[in-house]
Amino acid sequence: MKKYKIRFLTLFILIQAIVIKADAQVESLAPGVKKISSGIADKFTPYSFCEELPVKTALGELPAGKLPFDINDIKISVNNRGAIVEIPLDDSEQLYGFGMQIGSFNQRGLKIRPIVNDNPLNDLGYTHGPTTFYVSNKGYGILINTARYATFYCGNTARLSNHNTASTTTNKGANSVQELYQNDNKTSGNVTVDIPGAKGIEVFVFEGPDLKNVMQRYNLFAGGGALPAIWGLGIKYRVKADFNQQQVEKMAAYFRNNHIPCDVLGIEPKWQTAAYSCSYVWSKDYFPSPEAFIDSMKHEGFHINLWEHAFVSPKSPLYESLRNKAGNYLVWNGLVPDFADTAARKIFADYHEKSFVKEGISGFKMDECDNSNIAFGSNSWSYPELSQFPSGIDGEQMHQLFGLLYQKTIYSIYKKSNLRTFLDVRASNAFASSYPVALYSDTYDHNQYIKMILNSGFSGMIWSPEVRESNSIKDFMRRSQTAVLSAQTLFNSWYLQNPPWLQINKKKNNEGQLMGNAKEVETDIRKLFEFRMSLIPYLYNAFAAYHFKGVPPFRALVVDYPDDKNTFNLSDEYMIGDGILAAPLTEKEDERTVYLPTGYWYDYNTNQKFEGGKQYTIKPALNQLPIFIKEGTILPLAKPIEHVTTSTVFEITCYVYGDGPASAALFEDNGYTFDYETGAFNTVQLNWNGRKGKVVRSGKFKHYNYVVNSWKLIH
Repeated sequence: MKKYKIRFLTLFILIQAIVIKADAQVESLAPGVKKISSGIADKFTPYSFCEELPVKTALGELPAGKLPFDINDIKISVNNRGAIVEIPLDDSEQLYGFGMQIGSFNQRGLKIRPIVNDNPLNDLGYTHGPTTFYVSNKGYGILINTARYATFYCGNTARLSNHNTASTTTNKGANSVQELYQNDNKTSGNVTVDIPGAKGIEVFVFEGPDLKNVMQRYNLFAGGGALPAIWGLGIKYRVKADFNQQQVEKMAAYFRNNHIPCDVLGIEPKWQTAAYSCSYVWSKDYFPSPEAFIDSMKHEGFHINLWEHAFVSPKSPLYESLRNKAGNYLVWNGLVPDFADTAARKIFADYHEKSFVKEGISGFKMDECDNSNIAFGSNSWSYPELSQFPSGIDGEQMHQLFGLLYQKTIYSIYKKSNLRTFLDVRASNAFASSYPVALYSDTYDHNQYIKMILNSGFSGMIWSPEVRESNSIKDFMRRSQTAVLSAQTLFNSWYLQNPPWLQINKKKNNEGQLMGNAKEVETDIRKLFEFRMSLIPYLYNAFAAYHFKGVPPFRALVVDYPDDKNTFNLSDEYMIGDGILAAPLTEKEDERTVYLPTGYWYDYNTNQKFEGGKQYTIKPALNQLPIFIKEGTILPLAKPIEHVTTSTVFEITCYVYGDGPASAALFEDNGYTFDYETGAFNTVQLNWNGRKGKVVRSGKFKHYNYVVNSWKLIH
């Protein structure tokens, strides 16, 4: 009898361990977008909170794609650990994505665990934007629709099977540590995804046929890319954390008196009566007359952006109404709103609408929503993964979605009010393409900041490589060049008394000791800022292409040149729109090597023409922009202005690169509202026939934002 009991127990254990292959259901959701479902999917996923409908007309206009494998070869299994997904992987495929990865670019051969974290060190997959979405240069994308902590083995594991023997593996083994680390670790024909705790899963498949089309499908499926308010493409400057109303007004006067472009002033924590946790109430000690302050700043052409986080102080008017709609753990003695609950989001949004948006606040910086530094150090904060919320979501899933739901809550106010904005947030997730929200980080590695500009194009997110203090003037100017060549030009002086270009040393800056050459550096910064303001029409059109066509405005070269092996690991050059290639430099570089893809390119600073498919050495000065213009591009540059208003008319000079015919477009609307969604916009077509230029305007918008004054041929 004892022997039979042992056998029964063994059989029971084996049954428990058996992998259950649920019958996967394949469903077509939109042209080129399919969903594979298996088992019981979680209630709370990134897509469950995506309310924007797919842009099916634009999706249908994309060329038809074809997967390099049979979709039925994607295998889903569920066991007592969770769900496992296996996706075929060709030996030559290159993989990109997993959100805003800070240390990695080409993900082939890596183990990536995209988990939201405020200080994503050691290249473990920790990130401010933990999307479970990756793309292949073979022309497809895969999204695992989960808010759980998932692990991706990107072709670096090998399964034991009858067909996998020592003679078939690509890993030849090793007899020494040196030989061990020489192995490429690309041993698998699969990407294997481990999702512990899941009882089922949904897998979204985005077809190409090429990398750019994949990203277009993803962004269009999420509702189309973001189209920020046009003023958000100017300069944003965040003042010192303890500045009062008079000090902010003095800083505003500095910008206008010195003719330094600036559109947005960011106000840091001391504007509130309590900041950790937040009261969301103006401090009368620091801002005795906030309404008058907002009006005066608006009169001077400034938009005001307020810092906050979502942990609600007991001193806040929101506390009692959210007390029963919050998690069961506190942060800084404040409530954690259950943003998975529609009612909780509405309470939070309604208060912000009445107290701030209707009073003229143009945007918010949504801080501290990216979880604490759980893996390193002792300064941990935020709520634990074991937290429970009234909606039923747990702490792990809430961490992954908190930044996404926070920006959704704030953005809904502006959408409801028919006001465009450009927000800041420190965490996001999948299907956030339609939100005009720039991610930022408290890390400050310049090389990583550049890499994240490229990775933003694989994630449907906007990245802002902010500038603070620097090690040297050279460091500061190189960082400023990168900021000017990014989606949002942000200077964050939250711990600096004076603008960093007047004194780069933090201690001396706060003691009021300006550099002896401060005015010279100021002149150089003004020049960079003026270029940024000149570029606004071009950038605005690139964002319009993001919204209507899904094309990322900032993207890695491999997106445009997926068959060029030289672009596979090129993580420090990127495209801005269709015609500009940026190649930023860091403090350590007086010169750098730049690779130019096929075709011909022009150095913006010298107009020198270069043949593509080759590498060149460039030495841009500190007050120049390290960019190249693609042959056949019409670059519309505006006369620099100090800030954008509702009545701004950009005076355009069209620079035509190359001798042949060329065309380009500008997107024209009021720049402030969502009226473009009902057709109130124009397309301004710019055409060059080889000898002269022509402007053709079409659409329903009644006013002109652009006046083309001249054409200049560069050849």
